[in-house]
Amino acid sequence: MIQPLAYIHPEAKLAPSVVVEPFAVIHKNVEIGEGSWIGSHAVIMEGARIGKNVKVFPGAVISSVPQDLKFEGEDTIAVVGDNTVVRECVTISRGTKDKYKTVVGANCLLMAYVHVAHDCIIGDNCIIANTVQLAGHVEVDDWVVIGGSSAVHQFVKIGAHSMISGGSLVRKDVPPFVKAAREPLSYAGINSIGLRRRGFTSEQISQVQEIYRILYLSGVNNTTAMDKIEMEFAASDERDLILNFFRNSERGMMKGYGA
Repeated sequence: MIQPLAYIHPEAKLAPSVVVEPFAVIHKNVEIGEGSWIGSHAVIMEGARIGKNVKVFPGAVISSVPQDLKFEGEDTIAVVGDNTVVRECVTISRGTKDKYKTVVGANCLLMAYVHVAHDCIIGDNCIIANTVQLAGHVEVDDWVVIGGSSAVHQFVKIGAHSMISGGSLVRKDVPPFVKAAREPLSYAGINSIGLRRRGFTSEQISQVQEIYRILYLSGVNNTTAMDKIEMEFAASDERDLILNFFRNSERGMMKGYGA
């Protein structure tokens, strides 16, 4: 299943069912799991750890050396989870001594020309549309959708089940379950359609909506809003995820519309 015009370093570890198309290049210290497909002219560089049934399209480069002047050649990796699709000309840098790895989770879709910089951690089931640029150390939780041509500032965190509109400049953390739009990027409601598609009940969605009304529409600061939410809402996975995300934000949260 390996074309004779492909180059594969003898120390690379490929499962027997991996397909490698002509002119693909696979360096040493690479591992690729069962059923994966590496397209023509893709380059899989040292430190890549590619899971099962991954599709890497032509022109993609996985595990390139970080674009970070502090990088000193340390032994790091780039991980791509099972069933993920990496489309044309995507670039995924390997980690630095901050995390020693860059991770793209399982069942993700990275559309053409996406860049995932060093030490990014992307969860499972994410869709990152064409030409999105993720700076270093960005964290993206599960089930996130990022619209095309968006740019995400380094160290930003994006919460689970959130959806960011195309062309956005993401400078601050985006909390879970929300839609983010406008310029500057702002709260634009909750991602109710996405939550329904993923099996959240009407009661869960209503609770999330009420929590964000307090956080973004009540006119009080975040500390007061979180105290109010803890008093008025019973503990739940959704409530606790939102509160913990706000409390652990380091870059600060995106604002409500017009704030």
